[in-house]
Amino acid sequence: MKRRILVVLLALFPLLVLPARGIAATDELDAQALVDRSAAVVKRFAADKDFTLFQMQVKKAKALLIIPRVLKAGFFWGGSGGDGVLVVRDEKTGAWSQPAFYTIGSVSFGPQIGAEEAEVIMLAMSQKAVDTLFASSFKFGGGLSVAAGDEGIGAKRIVTADFVSFAKAKGLYAGLDLEGSGVQVRDDLNKAYYGRNARPVEIIVEKTVGNPRSAELRAVLEKALGSR
Repeated sequence: MKRRILVVLLALFPLLVLPARGIAATDELDAQALVDRSAAVVKRFAADKDFTLFQMQVKKAKALLIIPRVLKAGFFWGGSGGDGVLVVRDEKTGAWSQPAFYTIGSVSFGPQIGAEEAEVIMLAMSQKAVDTLFASSFKFGGGLSVAAGDEGIGAKRIVTADFVSFAKAKGLYAGLDLEGSGVQVRDDLNKAYYGRNARPVEIIVEKTVGNPRSAELRAVLEKALGSR
């Protein structure tokens, strides 16, 4: 009887293991695709002649939360949302960190009529903003000041806030209302991308993990945005 049970377990073992590996592989591919799309969004924002305010403000930013695709669909808090990556600029060297993965939910689009999706970059302008992003989850509002970058040709006003958000829909400035929106760490994508459980602080501050496939994103950030 014991031998028969052992034979059955050995026969079932591949069926038990392969799906788990398949899920991990899919998460890794999803994570890399998100990194690649984030690099493309940074290029577009940095090159867009109508996004002069972004190009001015980003030079002072301590970190970027890049969300390549925010959809008007239900995510973990409902409303609009999407997945993205956080990259932080080293204060001493100006180098950009490895990406940490996040999701954002309950975002309200601005007056861009008919927009169903948008590309979003949120600038963390203060150390308080960066420290907040290291939490497992938080909501915008309360003690955090949030401003929407009022883009358009000739936009040159100075924005003072902990976070400044920029959004493009259909190639145009879309506006973004973050009040009450939630941000949460994507532990599953961080684990898939770095091969083990890794919190944002470990990825960005302690630098205990890394992935060479993030090199293109960091090169794009350096070329498009440079150091201070």
